[in-house]
Amino acid sequence: METDIEELRAKYLKKDFDVKEFPIIAEKTIRFAELCGETADRFLDPNHKDFQASPTFVGSLAGSRLLPSDFPRFGIGMDAGKGIECFSPVIPGSVLTGKTHLHDIYAKTGRSGRMIFIITRIEFYNSERHLANSDSRIVIAEKQNGR
Repeated sequence: METDIEELRAKYLKKDFDVKEFPIIAEKTIRFAELCGETADRFLDPNHKDFQASPTFVGSLAGSRLLPSDFPRFGIGMDAGKGIECFSPVIPGSVLTGKTHLHDIYAKTGRSGRMIFIITRIEFYNSERHLANSDSRIVIAEKQNGR
């Protein structure tokens, strides 16, 4: 029996299921920038007037859960990529609040059967504004009857 995508969307989309705080530590943002091959001083030098985490740094932050605790299990999930959207710089020394929700759920059918895609989004906020989004995509090969 196929999973009802519209039912999942109605029950789970856009509803926060995890909230977590992330202290942004300069040494960690610098090390992340170095490992990514970053060369701009604003990402590497804490004395730079515009010192900030590199834009992809929020992609290294993970919430406590990837899916809601009551989300149904209907196959084996695999990583299907990440996406980052930045609105304002992330400043070391600050604390971000990450709010996680399911951003989208959709299905595609291919040679191997139906695949369900789930996008989990963490929205990152400081005390003043929404700074960035980090999307994690999961693809699930839906179990077929008898398999």
